[in-house]
Amino acid sequence: MHNPPVIQIEELRNNYVKITPLCPSFGVCGGCSFQDLSYTDELEVKYIWLKNLFQTQLGWSHVEPVVPSPQEYHYRHRLDLKLARFKDGHCELGFTLPGRKRMMEIPECVIARQELSDFIPQLKLETVKQLPPDYREANITVRSGDEKKVYWGGIGRRSLQMEEKDYLWTEIRGRKIFYSLDTFFQANLLILPKLMEVLRGFPIWGKDKLFFDLYGGVGLFGLNVADRVKEVYLIEENKFSVKLARYNIEHHQLNNFFVMEGRLEEKLPAVLENLEGSDHVAMIDPPRAGLSKSVVEILNGVQKFKHLIYLSCNPETLIKNCVELTKEKWQIKNVVPFDFFPRTRHLETLVVLEDIQS
Repeated sequence: MHNPPVIQIEELRNNYVKITPLCPSFGVCGGCSFQDLSYTDELEVKYIWLKNLFQTQLGWSHVEPVVPSPQEYHYRHRLDLKLARFKDGHCELGFTLPGRKRMMEIPECVIARQELSDFIPQLKLETVKQLPPDYREANITVRSGDEKKVYWGGIGRRSLQMEEKDYLWTEIRGRKIFYSLDTFFQANLLILPKLMEVLRGFPIWGKDKLFFDLYGGVGLFGLNVADRVKEVYLIEENKFSVKLARYNIEHHQLNNFFVMEGRLEEKLPAVLENLEGSDHVAMIDPPRAGLSKSVVEILNGVQKFKHLIYLSCNPETLIKNCVELTKEKWQIKNVVPFDFFPRTRHLETLVVLEDIQS
């Protein structure tokens, strides 16, 4: 029996009744692609699309329903905008249109948190005022957190660096997690408690186990499972994220949490060499491009992990990596999608893999 063909997400969208988009720039700026469907239909399209990918590429059909975002609009706590000065001297602040050098100025953004969207006109005034005469353009990052204070940077080499007193934060399970303008952090703060609830609910934790937080960033996942394991080892190569991870650990006075700065390919084999046991847990949350061939080879060769958790914002690269990981060593146990990016085509997916020999 042949597997069904791969279904493109655009094909599925065409089967649903269209509604009036909330944003007047929908279809032009390229940031959103689902504002013309109801949120219920959007979740259904994403579910069918993801399930089809797993079925056709991996023969896996047990995909959980998509966990919805608490808000379908005004959820993003970060915007990346372009500030451009033109030959006639006037400036524009907005998004670069997909596949073009042309940009679109925006007065608001309906998927950005309300405080960010409301701040855009003021942001233009402030950025234009600070743009040096010899600058033609600048990439502006604007961000907020649970306090709803807005910070921005992007003009000058150190403009994204923040003082400790200004660090942004979000609270999950009663614990503040700090981040800054120059660190990666999940775009949708509102859905993170749901993600942690699911993550902590898997029957894979134990006080005798070690947790390896790979591509660990500021320590978001390690901080949320540190109480469920013996020790946490975080590996991250971005020095700014490492600085925040150490700040988070010190803030919460955790003595079972260790940070290693450097490339995963170099640090992971070295630390595993001196560790005992083979029942440990690792989690990977890589960039959109997914795992490199060398990282896949390392994970396929590791003998000390019983479970591997893969969180991805790109289903295509996730599927590609899962095909490579399940050829010999790993088998899929759970697939849980989360709608981190409502009104866009993106979908976050959590996959739990288990060592076949365990």
